[in-house]
Amino acid sequence: MLKEYGGLGVRQLREFNEALLGKLCWSLLVDREGLWYRVLIARYGEEDERLEDGGRSGSIWWKEVVKIRDGVGAGASGWFEGCVVRRVGDGVDTLFWHDRWCGDVPF
Repeated sequence: MLKEYGGLGVRQLREFNEALLGKLCWSLLVDREGLWYRVLIARYGEEDERLEDGGRSGSIWWKEVVKIRDGVGAGASGWFEGCVVRRVGDGVDTLFWHDRWCGDVPF
């Protein structure tokens, strides 16, 4: 039997947390001028217009966000990347040689 916390079971809390981290990942994709994006660039850096994972100096919170973003780990299972679709449009935000178009490897 699951322990209850405020009416939510432990499993539901885990799913709720993953959903919130996914929402943050989405906002980082679409709002590159926002405060959170600028704070994370200042803290962890950016390469090829992609936030760095922070390596060993990354916070536990940021490592969990990166797991969701990159589809790594048991809980993540790639759901975020599987639900996000890139549309090229005018090509300004598209890095042809660096973005992953098919599978996990860029051209």
